[in-house]
Amino acid sequence: MTRKPARSRHRRSPQFQPLTFSPFARSIARVASAYMAKCKVQESKLQRKSHQDSEGNGVIERAPKRMNEQSESSEGEEAFDGVVQADFAFFDPKPDDFHGVKTLLQSYLDDKQWDLSGFVDLILGQTTVGTVVKIEDDEEDGLFSVITALNLGRYKDHKCIMEVKEFLLKVCQQKDIISDLRSLLGDQAQNVGLLVSQHVVNLPPQLLPPLYDALFDEVSWATEDEPTEELCNSFRFKFYLLVSKVYKLKNVNQRKKSSSDGDEEMIYVKPEDEIFHKLSSWSLPFPLHTQQVSPHELRNYQLTGLVMAVKAENISTFRGQLRSLIDESSNIP
Repeated sequence: MTRKPARSRHRRSPQFQPLTFSPFARSIARVASAYMAKCKVQESKLQRKSHQDSEGNGVIERAPKRMNEQSESSEGEEAFDGVVQADFAFFDPKPDDFHGVKTLLQSYLDDKQWDLSGFVDLILGQTTVGTVVKIEDDEEDGLFSVITALNLGRYKDHKCIMEVKEFLLKVCQQKDIISDLRSLLGDQAQNVGLLVSQHVVNLPPQLLPPLYDALFDEVSWATEDEPTEELCNSFRFKFYLLVSKVYKLKNVNQRKKSSSDGDEEMIYVKPEDEIFHKLSSWSLPFPLHTQQVSPHELRNYQLTGLVMAVKAENISTFRGQLRSLIDESSNIP
């Protein structure tokens, strides 16, 4: 089965704002996410092709996707004046990416001691569905993003997945949600994809639509191209489960009583999470033990965990809204 190369081109004005829906959230996110001025995309191409083997099973190969960006410091680094010129590329995950992926996912389950190494091994071992983002021609200089979807039923006997389930059941104790969560982690696990997406906080936003398009296209292709019917079925997701982080307003009930207080209840660290949240069947914030130094503008906010369940049937809507959000940001003067 031949896959046609998918191309997307993004043009934008030199100035842009952080990617959130409300003006207030944009102003806060500028500081929280370190998105600053002058990011210009010259060209974006995502090329894919597959070749049939002797038995007719498609094998997807990805050519690097190149983008010319001006970006700033990575998450955890001090910001600096000026910009860095970089060409980003998409790659299939491979064993050499172990340390980079592990670093990005270091606080995925808050401060829990768990089999993170085993979790990273699962991600790197699933090469037909999953992407890492690096700088072109400088692959050894760290990862900027990792994204994948792991079937909770397929990997249910792995220690790391059992620990993920244990963690989620512990933090999600809300009565009207816990039964649904237990079902997704239990008898429906074969239909649930754990959507793992982590990137440096100042990843150029123009990368997000092709990055998610790559993931969901690969999921679709895997339902046809995997070598066995069992593997094909393991990518026929009905739900996606996400674990993320947001900034949540402190003492929100008291602040709502003040008509002069214009603070948003929630600020999204990753712009795409706002769309996932709006489309989710249910969601639940939970307190984090691991905190980080927040900008002064976020002094009224607390970094908080967020679990979301999104129906797979809503993914096409997500993809469209994400593209619109990027375009909207691109057109802001």
